[in-house]
Amino acid sequence: MAKKSNVFLDITTNLDEELFEDIIKKESFKLQRIISQGHTTPEGEWYDQDRDEWVMLLCGEAILAFEGDEDVRLGAGDYINIRAHKRHRVSWTKPDAKTIWLALYSQPLG
Repeated sequence: MAKKSNVFLDITTNLDEELFEDIIKKESFKLQRIISQGHTTPEGEWYDQDRDEWVMLLCGEAILAFEGDEDVRLGAGDYINIRAHKRHRVSWTKPDAKTIWLALYSQPLG
């Protein structure tokens, strides 16, 4: 029988660092739960990934900065597809509440 889980459960109360947890990991894709609370990508660092990344905020708020583009503010229910090698960073997450993300990493669509 398949094991039931809940994305809103088993969240640690003390988040010294942003938390990344694999939900499903296969050769062609990976689904992660990410939990932030005031966490950001260190200044001057950028994500530059070989895979496309689809991100959805389940709760909380965040701002993504894209190199050479406008920032994107996300709230609960918002999602965005980030193409492979599109340099981006998390410039802000809500400091007084948990921000829970789902991130799906997949092969570039071309």
